Amino acid sequence: MANWEQLNFQDRYSPLMEQFIFLHDHIISILTIIISIVSYTIIKFFFTRNIRLHQPENHDLEILWTFMPGIILILIAFPSLRLLYLSEEIRNNAISVKVIGHQWYWSYEYRDMKNIDFDSFIKTQFINGGFRLLDVDNKTNLPTKTPIQLLTSSTDVLHAWTIPALGIKADSTPGRLNVIYTKPLKSGLFYGQCSEICGTNHRFIPITLNILTLSQFKRWLKTLL
Repeated sequence: MANWEQLNFQDRYSPLMEQFIFLHDHIISILTIIISIVSYTIIKFFFTRNIRLHQPENHDLEILWTFMPGIILILIAFPSLRLLYLSEEIRNNAISVKVIGHQWYWSYEYRDMKNIDFDSFIKTQFINGGFRLLDVDNKTNLPTKTPIQLLTSSTDVLHAWTIPALGIKADSTPGRLNVIYTKPLKSGLFYGQCSEICGTNHRFIPITLNILTLSQFKRWLKTLL
């Protein structure tokens, strides 16, 4: 039997993911109200004999079922558009990382820091633990509570760089740079996978982010620079 964590979203670790879950709950609430009203109407229709839904003189009912779908769409559209603009908002980013997809691995380049670039392949040997098909040999280190810009592209076919817990999913398209913004709220390991069917070894191109505290991230940089 599936646990609640397997049926629900992953724990939210970024402001954007919090907004995604809020929008999901908002739409589910509207759908629940609609299903309840429609179910009540259908039940009443079957169990009440002298019910007439089509009454020419019932103008109030005609106005109601004409305007209600438009109002429902507005209640869904405005939060959706707000979240869309928030996800594309340009911020003063402290760190910019370029992510390049290959068949079948990722390359990372810290654009604001010289000589920090590496390839990230799937991990095949596990000595001190790890997750099969999710762990990589070179994890990507990023700081918490810091605005981060991620630029993603591809050298061959379409890929999709995805971290569900941070609310990140962007296509890596050859010849095009797609921009993602994120701000991790907590430290820890975050896993993702390519969400585009990019070839026969599609399942062997995982993503692992190691989110560090700001002091830990600075110490890591000193070891490299």
